Amino acid sequence: MKNQNREVMDDLIKRMRRIEGQARGIQRMIEEQQDCEAILIQLTAVREAINKVGMKAIGCHLGNRLGEELASGNDGREAIEEAVEYLMKFS
Repeated sequence: MKNQNREVMDDLIKRMRRIEGQARGIQRMIEEQQDCEAILIQLTAVREAINKVGMKAIGCHLGNRLGEELASGNDGREAIEEAVEYLMKFS
């Protein structure tokens, strides 16, 4: 995630720390044999949080690659194709 502004990086780090805390909370819920429905709700929240981080990472990659492509005089298609491949892998 090179060449990203500090605000984007701080946001991603904050999101990952929150996910880490949620994962520990789910582990604790399982250890305490809490209700499966409550655990599933928390698992869904973690999955959605990871999806948001992933989408932001793909956006960062696209922005970097597109900037490189355009600076090199290319039309950016390669960067867009890469981003689509990452989206397909991620989803």
